[in-house]
Amino acid sequence: MNRVLGIDYGDSKVGFAVNDELNILATPLATLFYKGDKDMLFAEIDKYVTKYDIKVFVVGMPLNMNNTKGERVAKTEQFIASLKEKYINISIKTVDERLTTRNSNNIMNQMNIKSAKKKKIEDTMAAISILQLYIDMNNK
Repeated sequence: MNRVLGIDYGDSKVGFAVNDELNILATPLATLFYKGDKDMLFAEIDKYVTKYDIKVFVVGMPLNMNNTKGERVAKTEQFIASLKEKYINISIKTVDERLTTRNSNNIMNQMNIKSAKKKKIEDTMAAISILQLYIDMNNK
C-alpha cells in the first residue's frame, strides 16, 4: 500500500495528515507553524517521508469559489514546484480544497473545541479533509 501525505499549505502554517495502511482513513499528524521558514518546512516533510515511506503527496489547491485561480493558487503552485524539485520520486496530486477549512471548523464547533485550540489544529483538520477527499476518489 502506498502511503500518502496530505498537505494543507499556507504561508505561515501547514497541516499534515497521512492515510492508514488500508487506504481507508486520513489520520492527523500535526500543524507546523513555520512562519515562512522553508528549511523548517522541508525538514518536517522529510521526517514524514522517512517515517511513513511516503509515495504520494496530496496538496490542497485553494481555488476561488467561482473556480478561478487567485493569489493563493500561485503560491501553492510554487510550493508544489519545490516539492517536485526535492522529491523527484514522489508523485504529487492536488485536490480542490474549497470549503475544507469551513467544514473542519464546523466539525470542531460540533465537538465544542475552543477557538484557541481551533487555531492550533484547523490546518491539520483541513489536511485530513484534503487527504480523505483523495482517498475517497481513488477508492471508488
